[in-house]
Amino acid sequence: MTDTIENETAPKRWRDMARRLTPAAEVEASTSTSIPNVERKPAKPGSKATLILGMLERAEGATLAQLVAATSWLPHTTRAALTGLKKKSHNVTSTKTDG
Repeated sequence: MTDTIENETAPKRWRDMARRLTPAAEVEASTSTSIPNVERKPAKPGSKATLILGMLERAEGATLAQLVAATSWLPHTTRAALTGLKKKSHNVTSTKTDG
């Protein structure tokens, strides 16, 4: 873009995706060393998330097939719910068994 009054090129504006930080915010984010302590958010009683948490807290845990059967969700929806629980600071681990 050119300035018609002084006939000089105007400085380019910062353009990027909304998720990226502006240059000033990047510097501020890189200098901050404290990570906020995230507390676990309890699931609503009687919700499917509570059902999933209960099944995962068992000594033997739960398989994806068991979670799908209990919630009547599709497998990709069940995996998304597990991701949501991880984001709410619940410890969710996955393991593969031989066979």
